[in-house]
Amino acid sequence: MSLRPTHELHNRRFGRNLGLGLVLAAFVALVFGLTMVKVTRGDFAAVQTEQSK
Repeated sequence: MSLRPTHELHNRRFGRNLGLGLVLAAFVALVFGLTMVKVTRGDFAAVQTEQSK
């Protein structure tokens, strides 16, 4: 049983998947970075409300 070479369609699909994966990884890194900056600056605080008696 011989191995057939990959079809051109699979090569194009791999290129698209790789590009989409890189874009997704960049988006996750951006959100993580913004979250870390917001937390370390102290802007991330729970809203405090006064309770009426």
